[in-house]
Amino acid sequence: MNRTTRKGGLDLSKMRMFPSQVSMPLRRHGVDPVPELAKVREAEPVHKLAHLFGLNVWVVSGHAEAKAVLADSTNFSNDIRPLVGSDPNKPSEGIGGLGFTDPPDHTRLRKLLTPEFTKRRLARLEPAIEKIVQDQLDLMEAKGPVADIVSDFAFNVPFLLIADLLGVEESDRDRFRALGPARFDLSGGGIGVFGSASESRDFLFEIVRKQRKNPGDGLIGSIIREQGDDIDDVELGGLADGVFLGGYETSASMLALGTLVLMRNPENFERIRNEPGAVDAIVEELLRYLTVVQVAFPRFARHDQELFGQQVKKGDLVAVSLSGADRDKEVFGPDAEEFWPRRAPAAHLAFGHGMHRCVGAELARMELRAAFSALAHRFPDLSLAIPEEQLRFRDFSIVYGVETLPVQLHAAEPEQVAG
Repeated sequence: MNRTTRKGGLDLSKMRMFPSQVSMPLRRHGVDPVPELAKVREAEPVHKLAHLFGLNVWVVSGHAEAKAVLADSTNFSNDIRPLVGSDPNKPSEGIGGLGFTDPPDHTRLRKLLTPEFTKRRLARLEPAIEKIVQDQLDLMEAKGPVADIVSDFAFNVPFLLIADLLGVEESDRDRFRALGPARFDLSGGGIGVFGSASESRDFLFEIVRKQRKNPGDGLIGSIIREQGDDIDDVELGGLADGVFLGGYETSASMLALGTLVLMRNPENFERIRNEPGAVDAIVEELLRYLTVVQVAFPRFARHDQELFGQQVKKGDLVAVSLSGADRDKEVFGPDAEEFWPRRAPAAHLAFGHGMHRCVGAELARMELRAAFSALAHRFPDLSLAIPEEQLRFRDFSIVYGVETLPVQLHAAEPEQVAG
């Protein structure tokens, strides 16, 4: 009997709004998690957040506790199908992707992607990344003196790269572009999230079916040529969807929010321009400080168990707060709530941990280093065009972001200032 039946027919995909009791780990003030999250972490790093529809919902916000849960596939499952109205006995209804898959399927599918994301393989993408970044900066320059980092830069760079990586044809890209942001917006409940997910997967299934007949030069075509019928359309579409999901909206949010944080102190861009290797440390601190993927894929307890002093029941949902764990003072020091680009290296969880850690982590780092370096050199006086308090952030989204980020590309001329 699956969890849906045992729990009274709960189907997240049919919920029109998510209960407010579970929203706290997804709320922020500006770029910072709400103070309640830090209070919960200090008092109970494993905390019972709510009891809904016969289901306990736990949030894990301590760094050590988060790593332990993320690495534990023995006591926890990532299989979400029973809570989205699908039948585990019908593979054609599979949700696809790695994030909601358990071993041995996860192990088999991840092996297909891992070779494509090694440092050696990714090195071949560096020229493409540099060109995409420079082309977008050229377009911003032409549009200036004011541009929107979100729409004019942050979304375009990862979109073009992921489309090239997957092998999505030019004729399909306009439709493809619109499928990302709604995947993480919980303000409309499960209907919006799972509806967007279904549309995205259906689109990628179409791409897979087309490339079965004529494999392209990208990742989809490469896997088809190597695996043939050993991988079906649902699995391959799910893998492609996971690459799209992990590499588009997340990188776009990091580029936009990272630019906002860097603009707060001109020294940040100056260091990127003048100190060899500074951008590497700055990117790592931005990843930790922002942790735009706020919670990891949900885990479900496989059996009754004690979890760091708490009694977790079989079927309970365990949500790991990545943003909470990455502000843990026990690991990152008393100034963990601050952005400090000279911080000593520590193991942040911005890409997750364990077997579900983001397979494209190194690609994301390459994008961020290239983009921030290029911004610092092209627009050394980059500044906000409006007061920061007027910015609008996503209120309730798994991947946190800012709606728009208007920037002044160059310092005002003296006569403009005088005027």
